[in-house]
Amino acid sequence: MGSMTIDGIRVEFTDETNVLTVIRKAGIDLPTLCYVSELSVYGACRLCTVKDDEGRYFASCTVRPREGMNIETNTPELRRYRRTLLELLLASHDRDCTTCNKNGECHLQNLAERMGVRNVRFKSVQERHEVDNSSNCIVRTPSKCILCGDCVRMCDNIQSVDALDFAGKGVATLVTPAYNRRLADTDCVGCGQCRVVCPTGAISIKSDVEAVWAALADPTVRVVAQVAPAVRTAIGDRFGFPVGKNVMNRLVTVMHRLGFEEVYDTAFGADLTVAEESRELQERLASGERLPLFTSCCPAWVRFCEKKHPDFIPNLSTCRSPMQMFGAVLRAWDREAPDEKGRRLVSVAIMPCTAKKDEILRPESHTMGVQDVDFVLTTEELTGMIQAYGLNLNGAEKDAADMPFGITSGAGIIFGSSGGVTEAVLRNLISGHDRAKLDELKRTAVRSEAGMREFTFTHQGRDIRAAVVSGLRNADNLLNAIREGREHYDFVEFMACPGGCVMGGGQPVSAHGELFRRRRDALYEADINMQIKKTSENPLLDTLYATLLKGREHELLHRNTGGENTPA
Repeated sequence: MGSMTIDGIRVEFTDETNVLTVIRKAGIDLPTLCYVSELSVYGACRLCTVKDDEGRYFASCTVRPREGMNIETNTPELRRYRRTLLELLLASHDRDCTTCNKNGECHLQNLAERMGVRNVRFKSVQERHEVDNSSNCIVRTPSKCILCGDCVRMCDNIQSVDALDFAGKGVATLVTPAYNRRLADTDCVGCGQCRVVCPTGAISIKSDVEAVWAALADPTVRVVAQVAPAVRTAIGDRFGFPVGKNVMNRLVTVMHRLGFEEVYDTAFGADLTVAEESRELQERLASGERLPLFTSCCPAWVRFCEKKHPDFIPNLSTCRSPMQMFGAVLRAWDREAPDEKGRRLVSVAIMPCTAKKDEILRPESHTMGVQDVDFVLTTEELTGMIQAYGLNLNGAEKDAADMPFGITSGAGIIFGSSGGVTEAVLRNLISGHDRAKLDELKRTAVRSEAGMREFTFTHQGRDIRAAVVSGLRNADNLLNAIREGREHYDFVEFMACPGGCVMGGGQPVSAHGELFRRRRDALYEADINMQIKKTSENPLLDTLYATLLKGREHELLHRNTGGENTPA
């Protein structure tokens, strides 16, 4: 515990890592472009520069607070300094703001407005660079990059992918893959976390909006959609709802107005995943082979495993993700009960994840060589469509997801948060509806906020050693520990995005510190309100396994890595 003086006001500090954090604690929102609290300190933009009582100027994000410090944050000199820095950034920036995907949400744009930058005194030195559209997930526009380094540090420090770095010197400096390769030719896994921290439009989501609009306007097709659990607690942010508000029932209504004929809940696909994955876990526990079992719901994690830890590929579950399972079921159901008007099915998935755009294209995700999900729209893309149409979730009537796949369990809904898959699978192993056992499971580390947690769950007299991991740096560390024999598990859940799908690369971006917690808690609240807690209690699954899925479980619900599910 200590204290310092900020603009004449005494402010106490405890474990704050830098002066900037203390300043914000004092209620002063000092501008920054390169500071993200979860990343390493960089101090590139210098916008957070302050002055101490000895006349020294320093970037407040790079200095630890000390007892008795006396600093000023907003002298006339500092305000002129910040405006000049912004002008210099704008002089080397692509200022086509009106056509930029980040227009209205660009941090650089917002700061220029806030600091009163009305003209740029410096000659433009902006150089046009080729846009990189090679990735199936994200787009790089180097001309919009301000060299803040947030994407580099996210890709390295948090995700351990290292697809991006600085190249060149001075004014020729660029953020780019090594040797100026295309993003598709790197180890990029498509998680989109670089896009989350990018303050400008330099990294954006690869959009499928126009293709979906065209499908909705085509009288020869029938467009149906599935909505992932994590979407419902994030999309409301853009429409004035409290952060984390569950707006699924309103979203169904609005999507019907957009032209989607049926709107389903991907939580049903999650129930299918739980049923198959818990069965797979029991089989591997019985045989003792290919343990630990690794989850395969997150496509960015699967890609990371394939690229950086291929020796662990046999440990991956053969189960498809909830999106792909549901997509395969919808396609098979359409074949058995074709549209009365002869229209072709177009299947759209609304996801919190950019990597899902790549997953739908992977051959092992297809059924008999046919792509099951036609398009993936992220939460942000669907938001744009709703706004373009002139609709608003706020005020929309409430409606339930469509049948015949409208019955889901709470276990399927909590998939959207880190730990949710593990809890859902272990719930399914519990015999009957043992509330004491269900409550016991909740009290384990399965719901902890840590990026890496482990716990033991007893099932039929056997201890199941489980781990939950989010963030690929944590995944990297855990895999190395398993390989070296330092850790032993039976079941491990991996999610690429820190915090899980609720913080996915396709979700609305916000600086709100409580963002993850509120989105996650909203999913748990939805679970509380569900009468069906376990996948095994969902009566629709029994019906589906007895009819459409009978004898076709492997074909429709599992990844076809061996080529056995491809047409002759």
